[in-house]
Amino acid sequence: MHSRKLGPFTVSAIGLGAMNLSGGYGPRMSDSEGQRLLVEALNLGHDFIDTAAIYGEGHSETQIGKALSHRREEFTLASKCGLSVNQGGKSIPCGRPEVLIKTCEESLKRLNTDVIDLYYLHRIDADVPVEESVGALSRLVEQGKVKTLGLSEISSDSLKRAHATHPITAVQSEYSLWTRTPERKILNTCRELDIAFVAFSPLGRQFLTGKSSDCANLDDSNYRATIARPRFEPDNFVKNTKLLEPVAEIAQQNEMSLAQIALAWLLAKGEDIIPIPGTSNFDHLKENAAAGDMKLSEDVVNTLDLLINDELVSGRRYNDFLMATVDSEKD
Repeated sequence: MHSRKLGPFTVSAIGLGAMNLSGGYGPRMSDSEGQRLLVEALNLGHDFIDTAAIYGEGHSETQIGKALSHRREEFTLASKCGLSVNQGGKSIPCGRPEVLIKTCEESLKRLNTDVIDLYYLHRIDADVPVEESVGALSRLVEQGKVKTLGLSEISSDSLKRAHATHPITAVQSEYSLWTRTPERKILNTCRELDIAFVAFSPLGRQFLTGKSSDCANLDDSNYRATIARPRFEPDNFVKNTKLLEPVAEIAQQNEMSLAQIALAWLLAKGEDIIPIPGTSNFDHLKENAAAGDMKLSEDVVNTLDLLINDELVSGRRYNDFLMATVDSEKD
């Protein structure tokens, strides 16, 4: 797999999102299988691994610490702070400096490492100025506990304010064929400031693989039935699935799976874009890794742009509660 630049780091063109180790889209993997998947990911060339304190309330970080700490020099490690789970099980932003610093200390222990390469503020806290949160994270850099800083689901205005407080290495947001929000503004802002863009959910929570189902028979342990429900509502799902039909034909013509053409499309959108698909399936892991060196012609990329995009997709990407936690663009 070819490499890309992520600030001072050189990382695999496709990283691994480690949320799936702790559930989210089905039953949690066993610890032994989760650790085996992490080892296999590294062996396949996924040397950029992304996790967060909130994933399984520390479970994902613990798995990484157990499976890969003895190979720590072989991969770039990213984690996140700034989200906590309330008593109702919902994710609540919390950007208070003392909480962020405490979270980092706990993450370092779970990850069994002395330093986190890229540390994100997972969400902006509306009650705490972004400068104050980033200022706290910059002290972690000074202490050598964190090497670089990132921001997730951030608006352009907030990014500029944060970057003026301390250099930001990467912005992470949802970006895929069916979620094109970054193209409106934040992607250009990142390029103006020479900030890498990390694309989470690049396979549309499995939708873009053609292997997902609607939310009708899913329980609340599956994000497609909760936070991502709008697009997986039966009526919307039927409409959205029709959009995949011509994409599948193009994938077949290019000898790719649907997942691979979705990842190749993202890679073609710029050398500064690094997708981080997650999976709990070993075959899908290999399939995603193989996409790292697949290329699409400009004509195919442009055709895909028109076949599936925000204007054609039915349903919002998040439910109302989670959309309210996103630092949205003001214009």
